[in-house]
Amino acid sequence: MCCDDSGCEKHGEVMKFQKYFRALHCMTRWNIIKIIGEEEKGTGEILDELGKMGETLVRSSIYYHLSELEKTGIIEQTGYREEGGGAPEKLWKLKTREIKIDLLDSSKSNSQDIR
Repeated sequence: MCCDDSGCEKHGEVMKFQKYFRALHCMTRWNIIKIIGEEEKGTGEILDELGKMGETLVRSSIYYHLSELEKTGIIEQTGYREEGGGAPEKLWKLKTREIKIDLLDSSKSNSQDIR
């Protein structure tokens, strides 16, 4: 084994970006990022758009994918939308637009938050 989950000094840069690799491992999450794009989107809107793309997810599954993207700082919850007297719908926006990795100079590797 190379190193444990806590990482090691020798592989610090790899461990730094491992969270992004884990969060972006499936197409559903890439589609969520594309759906959100430059706008703020509600959970229901994201779920509807995924359905149009042929993905069949239940609401609990979409929340799992959204929370994984949120944990890595790729998206963020911006508030709630209240409609129709039911539970408020969470609103999401893209937080990180780019993740850059310089394979030769790790001091230049970073992620870019959208401001």
